[in-house]
Amino acid sequence: MADEAYFKYHYRFSHFAAVVAVSFVCYYNALHCGFVFDDISAIRDNKDLRPSTPLLNIFFNDFWGTPIRKEHSHKSYRPLCVLTFRINYSLHQLNPWGYHLFNIILHVFVCLLYLRMCQLFLPATASFIAALLFAVHPIHTEAVTGIVGRAEILSSFFFLLAFLSYIKCSKSYLSTDHLQLCCCLLFIVCATLSKEQGITVAGVCFLYEIFVVQKLRLLDILQIVQVFSTTKSSPSPWLRNMIVRLTVITGTALCLLIMRVKIMGSQLPVFTKFDNPAAASHFPVRHLTYNYLLPVNSWLLLFPSDLCCDWTMGTIPLVESLLDVRNIATLTFYGIFGAIIWAALTRDSTHFQFLSVSLSLLVLPFLPASNLFFPVGFVVAERVLYIPSMGFCLLVAYGWNLLHKKLGKRGFMILLISLVIMFHSLKTVLRNNDWVSEKEIFAAGLKVNKRNAKLYNNVGHALESQGKFKEALEYFLQASVVQPDDIGAHMNVGRTYNNLKMYDEAEAAFWKAKNLLPRARPGKAYQARIAPSHLNVFLNLANLISRNGTRLEEADALYRQAIGMRADYIQAYINRGDILIKLNRTTEAQEVYEKALQLDNKNPDIYYNLGVVYLEQSKLSHALAYFDKALELDPEHEQALMNSAILIQESGNVQKRKTAYDRLYKLLKKGKVNERIYFNLGMLAMDDKEVKLSEKWFKKAIELKKNFRSALFNLALLLSDAHRPLEAVPFLKQLLKYYPEHIKGLILLGDVYINHLKDLDAAQKCYEKILGLDPTNIQAIHNLCVVYVERGLLQYAEACLLKAVSLAPKEEYLLRHLAIVQARIRKQKGEEGSMTTRSEISEVQPSPTSMTKVFQSTVQQISNIPSSSIELSQSMVYSDSPSIQTSGQQAAQPKDNVTVER
Repeated sequence: MADEAYFKYHYRFSHFAAVVAVSFVCYYNALHCGFVFDDISAIRDNKDLRPSTPLLNIFFNDFWGTPIRKEHSHKSYRPLCVLTFRINYSLHQLNPWGYHLFNIILHVFVCLLYLRMCQLFLPATASFIAALLFAVHPIHTEAVTGIVGRAEILSSFFFLLAFLSYIKCSKSYLSTDHLQLCCCLLFIVCATLSKEQGITVAGVCFLYEIFVVQKLRLLDILQIVQVFSTTKSSPSPWLRNMIVRLTVITGTALCLLIMRVKIMGSQLPVFTKFDNPAAASHFPVRHLTYNYLLPVNSWLLLFPSDLCCDWTMGTIPLVESLLDVRNIATLTFYGIFGAIIWAALTRDSTHFQFLSVSLSLLVLPFLPASNLFFPVGFVVAERVLYIPSMGFCLLVAYGWNLLHKKLGKRGFMILLISLVIMFHSLKTVLRNNDWVSEKEIFAAGLKVNKRNAKLYNNVGHALESQGKFKEALEYFLQASVVQPDDIGAHMNVGRTYNNLKMYDEAEAAFWKAKNLLPRARPGKAYQARIAPSHLNVFLNLANLISRNGTRLEEADALYRQAIGMRADYIQAYINRGDILIKLNRTTEAQEVYEKALQLDNKNPDIYYNLGVVYLEQSKLSHALAYFDKALELDPEHEQALMNSAILIQESGNVQKRKTAYDRLYKLLKKGKVNERIYFNLGMLAMDDKEVKLSEKWFKKAIELKKNFRSALFNLALLLSDAHRPLEAVPFLKQLLKYYPEHIKGLILLGDVYINHLKDLDAAQKCYEKILGLDPTNIQAIHNLCVVYVERGLLQYAEACLLKAVSLAPKEEYLLRHLAIVQARIRKQKGEEGSMTTRSEISEVQPSPTSMTKVFQSTVQQISNIPSSSIELSQSMVYSDSPSIQTSGQQAAQPKDNVTVER
């Protein structure tokens, strides 16, 4: 007996070990894949993953980080899954390797739980085969290799735990293990909070209780209902236990459903006809198409050859007639499915119980995604078949086991199932490689399906992100041909033309997209739901039009039209405020932003733009307060970090200078390579008399932007003040190469030529050039006078100084220098009529050398006046369009904030 027990244990352990090895090896190559498709929105761009975002937000936002009560929310409520993403982010930020590893490990655990469940209903070998089939099935690649598929895997993990707990709690039909029942309820909640599909485990437990635990048939159930309704006696213990368990399970499921409806504000998500074309059709097209999708999904489980990451739009043409040949597939499916149910009803109790469990695992988890009861946002989705495939694999293993027993050809049956497992494994490994990048996965989809405009659009997006705009345009244009009424495709075409600076073509494409929106019919009242993303065409078109300063009013009209169509369209308010600022209507802009703030008081961009308005109104303290509020809501808000730091630096507030440093350093830590960050760090260091540090930052700014005027001048001034004027010369020459009319640079360079290089010709040219640009420039006139003195041309110097005095009669130094020159001229005339020795003259009047030193000293003093010497390029740094300022977005590129089709 001991040897038999040891063999049985070793046999089972080897099965578990093999399932672990196979499930991990099949997905090992997924570790090198990146973020693709929905991973971008759910992980890379989801602020709920960031430590700076309150953890409780995951319970009020949808799967993508959008407040679930907002109209444009997808209404997918999966806080536990988002929590696991957040854990990943805390460990390794946005390194996809860790996210993929988590998915694979979770899939391994699900396979082990599934093997354990199979062992309760099938012999050891058949259970092992079912688990292997499940572990390697290619249909699971979207769930395992696609990181957002973790919702399916995590939900399945808790789904199986809940089912196994229920099996234990109902082990005896006469009693209930209350601890296991509580565990079951907890796991049902966790499964539902991982993905909505998880709630169907309650239905599986319900059917398991009736058909397996109580071993009831349909006639038995009818008799029990009849007896229970007519008799007043207390029910027997087995019936009482069954009722308690079923009531608790059903009550939990109902509570979860009510909670779910309340959380999403009793609103269904808004989908377009392109997401699910059949949903926008009428009887009988809708019903014929939805029923045809059942054999399509079944075929994917039976023969997972042509897999595609997206099955929306025109992938599966509508079944528009009863004469459509595809209806044969629908009838065949119902025939086979009916035969399986008939077999379950007519076979003995053991077969009936097993088929009941298999069918409940296959059917119930699929129903929420089937479109049969309510429309969903897709036609077919491979990852939603993750849990239903458990029932499918059970049926296949069960059928194999029956044939294995009846045919007697055990070697052949083992070879046959081994080949299936091997080919499935190979397909899975190869399919994983398609998920390596966005371009690869969408290009792989186009090999299978050329009728889906979304695939063309997404290949275009992938190329666009690489800066390959011409190649991207070809795919966007093809998408608009495949689906001519796809508003998003035309928006993508317009945006790409815009990136290629083909503005007329871009505007034409945007107008075409706008004209596809539902139009008001004169004299008729009607309602039309427009997808929030489609309204972005107003933003794109207005953004493009506003490039022309004469068309700002036209852009404003477009924003007002968008707001008229949707009063809570926050982005339209934000963009309109920007236009109003450009029109110098700052009071109106302030009112627009305040209205937006009433609609969304947690939007950091609105606070930031209100700060910009106050800045335009020269209310600097108010501006800084709003920038700080934006950073309170979003500590990573780049524009607020930059502009608040500049405001602090310019205010001279010593107490806040460390804050300015910290904010600029934070931008550097975020990996932002921007010359203005270095420049403003240089300005802060310059104010703090940190010469070396300031020099370092200015040079870094110049490395990034060779013609950075302010950095070039201030670095030259810094070096000159640090008694390193010769080092300043190359930067001044570089400055004047790009800006030959830079007056301060010419003055500073002339000063170096006079005082240090003794190149009077070069200095004279500098000052004469200034006077050619500004004939009344006192500083240039005075310094030119110094050049004349250096040359001994006192008559020219006198005339020069007389002109300077006439322009600035109250400047004392000019009067003093004029008196010295005039005295020197009189003295020269006196020298011509007398033989006075030079030593005697020098005692009466300063020598030319000493007089020149006086002028030079004055030149240095004037050119170093603190209030005007340090040149700031601008008082603030604005983005190209301050109205669109979300993290990671650039207003000059609308793609990132309105038209990506995911």
